[in-house]
Parts: sequence; structure tokens; C-alpha cells
Amino acid sequence: MTDNRIENLNIVSCTRLITPEELKRALPVSERAAAAVISGRDTVKNILQRRDKRLFAVIGPCSIHDPVAAMDYGQRLKQLAAHVEQTLYLVMRVYFEKPRSTIGWKGLINDPQMNGSFNIEEGLHIARRLLLDLSELGLPLATEALDPISPQYIQDLIAWSAIGARTTESQTHREMSSGLSCAVGFKNGTDGGLGVAINALKSVTHPHNFLGIDPRGQVSIVSTAGNRYGHIVLRGGNGKANYDSVSIATCEKELAKAGVCPYIAVDCSHENSSKDPALQPLVAENVCNQILEGNQSIIGLMIESNINFGNQPIPDNIADLQYGVSVTDGCIDWETTERCILDMHEKLQTLQ
Repeated sequence: MTDNRIENLNIVSCTRLITPEELKRALPVSERAAAAVISGRDTVKNILQRRDKRLFAVIGPCSIHDPVAAMDYGQRLKQLAAHVEQTLYLVMRVYFEKPRSTIGWKGLINDPQMNGSFNIEEGLHIARRLLLDLSELGLPLATEALDPISPQYIQDLIAWSAIGARTTESQTHREMSSGLSCAVGFKNGTDGGLGVAINALKSVTHPHNFLGIDPRGQVSIVSTAGNRYGHIVLRGGNGKANYDSVSIATCEKELAKAGVCPYIAVDCSHENSSKDPALQPLVAENVCNQILEGNQSIIGLMIESNINFGNQPIPDNIADLQYGVSVTDGCIDWETTERCILDMHEKLQTLQ
């Protein structure tokens, strides 16, 4: 019995949402897509355990707002991936949820029409359909696990997940990550400190019990086994980069001291590129050079890339959006992306 005098005082409405089971029944996984997911997860995990000596690169738009452009990008990435597969394992960045410091567009799942209508059920359908289509291409896919409920709807199609700098310290996200089926990269804090990410790595390997939902949407006690494939992602912070060799060495020492996964991925965006997307290839080049010089701890990198350069505000008339241009953080264009990856491939071939 609800007493409206003392509860839900700021709740406008509650709308029943499709359950994960219902969505998956409407949009099932084909054998081809499942094979791509399994292969992607296994490859990333093998890279993390150094059974596979390649570098994995999570690369793609800062956020997805146009499924047509996303498929265009995915088809290009698939061709590039085949060309560099001896040295680099390309994982497409497919981010549907965006954390906001204050307010703003929170991603395709939350507001697929980009007009404040917040048709989350439509967003879940669009997101899952896109993940299925990209998986059918044979692409491994990555996303940011932000909302603690949405993984039940889409994580069966994800090969690698990120926990962002704003949420790495969150107990909710550490517990959730302990139950994810894929490898998880925890970003260092927004202040550039390593402590919150290292604590997250300690937490994620352990079993947890917390409130969540089951496949039928029923609120449940979720018990996890722990995730052995957590690792750190360096993205800079507090106006400073942390991808240079000194920062990498410092991180190596801190990881060893804490007894957690000793391997490092570098995010070429954010403070590591001074928030200038055009500088991302220089960060990638530096990372590549460190590997050529003998670094053994760097196993991955992240690049924000789209069909066209930069970013754009969301216009009142959505039809006025520029094709293949980010509506969140700025990205490098496809030509720059291709050149960056091919240059890395050529250099890394000398280690074969």
C-alpha cells in the first residue's frame, strides 16, 4: 500500500518496460553473431593473459546516435581489421550511454529521438538491433557499462566493456562488473589518480551479492562469481596526460604493489590528447613506440573515431545533423583513423 503523503513525492510516473527476456525473444542472437561474440571475448582475454601478443584497439564513435552511420563505420572497420589482424585486434566502440556532468543527451538508449521524448524501450530495440547487425559482420564490440540495469538487455553481444572515470569508484559498478561475461577496463579517476581504478580491480575479482533484475525483469538478489579479466585504462586527468613512459612505469609499479592485473590499456582521448581529437594519433604513435622499445605491459588502446572529423551540437531539427559526425566528444575522421592504424601495424610488424 503506497502512502502518497510520505513516498514518491518527486516521482511523476512509472512505466512498465519490456523485460530482457522479451527483448531477446524479439531480437534473438543468430549462430553467426554468437560466434563473433565468443571469438571476440576469447581473443581479448587471451591478449590480457599474453597468450596472444597482439594489441587490442577499441575504436569507434564517442557515442552512437545514427545506426545507419554506425553500420557504415562498422563495414569500413571490418575491412581494416582484416588488413592488420597480424598485429592489432580491432574492437568497435559502440557506446549507447553517456555520463553527464550536469545535464545533456544521455545516449541512444535513453533518448533515441534526441528530442527529450526518452523512449527508452525504443532505444533498447534500436541498440540491440544494431549490435546484432554489427555482430553479423563478425566484429567484436565494446561499450561502456553505465546503467546497472541495461546490461541484462545488451551485454550478451559485448566483447569488452569500459567503466568510466566517473563510475570506477562506484560500488554499484564494481559489483555489476564482477558479473559481466566479458573483460572490463576500469579508467583512472578524473583527477588522474590510480587509486580508485586499482581498488576497483581488487573488488571486481571477488564474488558479490546485490540488488538487480533477472531475465524476466523481476527484482532479484544477484550473486556473482567475480570477474578475472579486469584491467586498468589510463585516460589522463586533472589536465594532465598519463600515457608517457614515466607514467606507464609508475602505473606498472602500483599495479604490482597491489597484486592486480599488471596490464595497461591507454585511452588516446580525454586529457591524454588535451581533449583535442586531432592529437589522438600522436598518443597512439607514442604508445606504439613504447612497445617497440620493449614495453611489455601495454596491451590495448582506445581511440574516438568517426566517419567525419570533430563534433556537432544536436540541432532542433534532427534532419539537420551532419552525417557521421559525433554529437558528444570530438572524433578523428575515417581517413585519419585508417592512416593511424596502418602506421601502427607497419611498425608492430617488425616485432613479429
